[in-house]
Formats: sequence, C-alpha cells, structure tokens
Amino acid sequence: MRVTVAAAATAAVLTLSSAGCQARPSNTVIVFAASSLTETFTALGDAFTDSGVVELSVGGSADLLTQLTHGAEADVFAAADIATMDKAVRAGLLDGPTHSFATNVLTIAVAPGNPQQVNSFRDLARVSTAVCAIQVPCGAALPGLQSRTGVQLRPISEESSVTDVLNKVTSGQADAGLVYLTDARATGDKVTAVEFPEASSATNTYQVGVLKTARDAALARRFVELVTGATGRRVLGSAGFGEP
Repeated sequence: MRVTVAAAATAAVLTLSSAGCQARPSNTVIVFAASSLTETFTALGDAFTDSGVVELSVGGSADLLTQLTHGAEADVFAAADIATMDKAVRAGLLDGPTHSFATNVLTIAVAPGNPQQVNSFRDLARVSTAVCAIQVPCGAALPGLQSRTGVQLRPISEESSVTDVLNKVTSGQADAGLVYLTDARATGDKVTAVEFPEASSATNTYQVGVLKTARDAALARRFVELVTGATGRRVLGSAGFGEP
C-alpha cells in the first residue's frame, strides 16, 4: 500500500491530478485521511488486500478538504472531526451518508522524562508550546480550553496537522505540544504524554464517507465498512481511539 503525506494543498492537487491521467488498477481505493489515522489506516489497508489496494494520502483534515474541493481525485474521505465532514457534505462531495467511527482526545506531548515538569494545561503558558491552527480539528478545541481554564497560551507555532506539532516537540523546537493522545502513544519513547482533565470536554469524533469522485463506489464502501466494522474497532481501539 502506498502512503503519501499531503503537506501542501496545491502541490498535492497537481500530483493527484497528474496521477488521475494515468490508468490505475480497477481495484485501487484512494483514501484521504487525517494524519492522526496514518498508522491505523495503514493497518486497515493491509487488511483490505483481499478486496483491493488502498492508496493512503494523509494530512490535516482542513488541507485535505481544500484539495478535494479543488478537484483532487479520491474515493474515501476520513476527517478528524464532524465540522470538517459537514463542510464536505455542504460542498456536495459525499456520495451517501457519513459514518462516525472513532473518537480521540488531546494530550500534552513533552520531551521524554518531562524535563520542564509540564503537569497541567496551565503549565503550557510558561514553556514554548506548539499547537494546531484553530481551523483544523486538532486546534479547534483550543479556544474552548483556554476559556474553561482561564489560561491564554502564546504558542510559538500553529501547525496544519498534529504530525507537524509532534515534529516540533521531537526536534526540540518546542518544549510541549497539544496533540492527540493516539499520536503521542504512537511515537513510543520519543515523547512523554501528559494527560489533563480538561481534555475530556473536547473530544473529537472522526467520520468517514464515500466521495462522489469514487471510481468504484461499491469497492469504496467496502473499505468504509471495514473501518466502521469489527476489524476497524479492533485496530483503532488498540491504538487508543475510543468508540463514537
């Protein structure tokens, strides 16, 4: 299975449009998925081999939506929140209903061993912190968290995906980052995850649906069924995702 990272919207559109001019195998499903789903959707793509081949393109949900609205070719879209999927529905991109399939919460990622002793959301105000931009799912909860805690952060960067935030922490460019719990766990010993109670009030619900541009809608629906079915629940649950 091929996994690509859709970092720049324009470049990704050009790449995919160029690929669309070439013949691709009839059993291929192109899946646009939030970057926080990289590992789980890679595993689900491997589990889909009896039905077809999954080409996974990952990135920030908002960036992926922009690519789709500008004509990028894909069969399935999996967004990290309902708001982004609602925008896709309003744009007329979906073929049929969307499905909630997982939930995720934010956590604080810090360097291994937590050298700056970041133990709460309030502590983020005294260290260099990277966050997701508020227009993307991993950053949309930040204004509400700041309001509930009375803590106003001054982040050193606002990234377009949770992966970019993690990179700031693992590279030492930031002392801490607000990321999804599943992404922090997936890094192994590269970061320490510091959970905070306010995160429970900002749960993200992931949704998936078949796109109108799907080459083979029936095959695309089979992949969606895999994601939302028992295999999907097992793979997502083992990675730390909650059920919707």
